[in-house]
Amino acid sequence: MKKTAARRVAAVMAAFAPWTAGNAAAQMPQASLYAGKQDIEAEVAANDADRQLGLMYRGSLPEGRGMVFVFPSDAHICMWMKNTLIPLSVAFIDHEGRILNIEDMAPQSEDTHCAAKLARYALEMNRGWFARHGIEAGDMIEGMKSLPPGR
Repeated sequence: MKKTAARRVAAVMAAFAPWTAGNAAAQMPQASLYAGKQDIEAEVAANDADRQLGLMYRGSLPEGRGMVFVFPSDAHICMWMKNTLIPLSVAFIDHEGRILNIEDMAPQSEDTHCAAKLARYALEMNRGWFARHGIEAGDMIEGMKSLPPGR
């Protein structure tokens, strides 16, 4: 009896995980960022819970939209794609808004992708977005200073 009840609870939780993830993301603050001439509308993940959820369970990400992860201090940041269904590129960014490196990430992978140096931010966009727009390491992302502090 206990195993059956536990399975039911697990099934209900699994069924609602994408809905919960989408609603949690809808409550994340939004920020307008700029990379060269490109506008970016980014959800802001500035606390542990939002950074852990990230873009998990999403079926798609509209063009020009992304998620910026804000960390409390400069760190050796690494990202992975557990439970993330869409291919992404991540730009690791220093405290001044300069891109350190950009990595492409495969969906549902636990491979880690890390900043080349100490970073304060990570910006995830659809895979290839940075390359399609000629944005590369050394370029600046404008608007980072207006983000809330990481906590």
